[in-house]
Amino acid sequence: MHQTMNHSCDLLITADLLLTQDEQGRVIEDAAVAVSQGRICALGRRAELAHMQAAERLCLGRSLLMPGLINAHTHVSMTFFRGLADDLPLMEWLHQHIFPREKRLSAEIVQLGALLGCAEMIRTGTTAFQDMYLLEDAVALAVDQAGLRCRMGEVIFAFPSPAYASAEEGLALVRGQAKRYKNHPRIGVAVMPHTVYTTTEELLAACRDLAQELDLPLHIHLSESPAEVEACLASHGLRPVQYCRALGLLSPRSSVAHGVVLTDEELDALAESRCHVVHNPRSNMKLASGIAPVPGMLARGMLPGLGTDGASSNNCLNMFAEMSACALVHKVHSMQATACPAQSVLDMATHGGALALGWPELGKIAPGAPADMIALDLDSPNLLPLYSPVSHLVYAASGHELRMSMVDGKVLYQDGRYLSLDYPALLGEAQKLKRWVLEKQ
Repeated sequence: MHQTMNHSCDLLITADLLLTQDEQGRVIEDAAVAVSQGRICALGRRAELAHMQAAERLCLGRSLLMPGLINAHTHVSMTFFRGLADDLPLMEWLHQHIFPREKRLSAEIVQLGALLGCAEMIRTGTTAFQDMYLLEDAVALAVDQAGLRCRMGEVIFAFPSPAYASAEEGLALVRGQAKRYKNHPRIGVAVMPHTVYTTTEELLAACRDLAQELDLPLHIHLSESPAEVEACLASHGLRPVQYCRALGLLSPRSSVAHGVVLTDEELDALAESRCHVVHNPRSNMKLASGIAPVPGMLARGMLPGLGTDGASSNNCLNMFAEMSACALVHKVHSMQATACPAQSVLDMATHGGALALGWPELGKIAPGAPADMIALDLDSPNLLPLYSPVSHLVYAASGHELRMSMVDGKVLYQDGRYLSLDYPALLGEAQKLKRWVLEKQ
């Protein structure tokens, strides 16, 4: 048993099985977890916590209780583009279909798209995510309403966006967001330049300086496709990783999304800088960007995060689907059945994501950690019989076995009911998204 000296708690949760993802990787049967003020204060076998005086009890019975999954790279509002322009390469998809429509974005559309994305993540076991998009203040409003945890960042371009008229205004916007959410318990801010090809050397340096000044994480798309690498070589005479390293962008505060087109030397540079990589296997496969060298990262002691990217290029925000894709694609790509084993993939979706978000206390059930947890129904036919819970989570679960989702000790979803969102009302509002997308450009 692990607990604080306090014998009372706000909530006592019991479940047949607890997967802690703690440093010992413990799996506890007939388990109990005590929560006080949004944090875990004790855990162990149910009998060991029988003395706890709980203001409320949540008995989950035949359930697997585990840490919530962390979506370490997404554009949550892009649910409104889901299925719009499929089966196209990255640059054509971006420049001919996405960017033109995004010029018409409004805060209302961004918030509505984010609410829909939050509902999907709550339903499929994500409790925290890292989001890069336009008009990100509207995303924060959706996150606050939904009850999820988010590391948000206004995407910074070298050209105007719907949120700002110049890059300087964009950086000022980020500065204001950092001040506004500094003490928010569930929302944090990061500096998020878009890519090396939509920024300038001066702008990337300014983003670096702002992140250092405000002690914020920095997140950027990097080496996502061969076309990006070729463009960077043509413009700067350096590959994207070399270019960012020369500018001082690669550090322990940094995370890069995708990291698909990487040489061994670039993997070494990322490992040495202790920069975090976020792997997006389904999006990378769908856009035919390539397969990131994740086994090489793991061999170097790196622990990548795992992300869905946006619903426009995935086409879902389901981290269980992402875990399965991650484990399988690297086995067939390397022709090694031992590549990316289930435990490593689950670690990516929990610990790796926590590191990428700059929120290392997440991704585990341990005393003092935030009470961000999910529970899956162990009586689901695809989870029977049970030999290894980790194997089932990566290879068998779909996310729709979810019975309960909790963030900061507050239940957001339980047994088919959203408790933080008016989902029927959201369904009606979601029709606005399709009408907006199909309006004339």
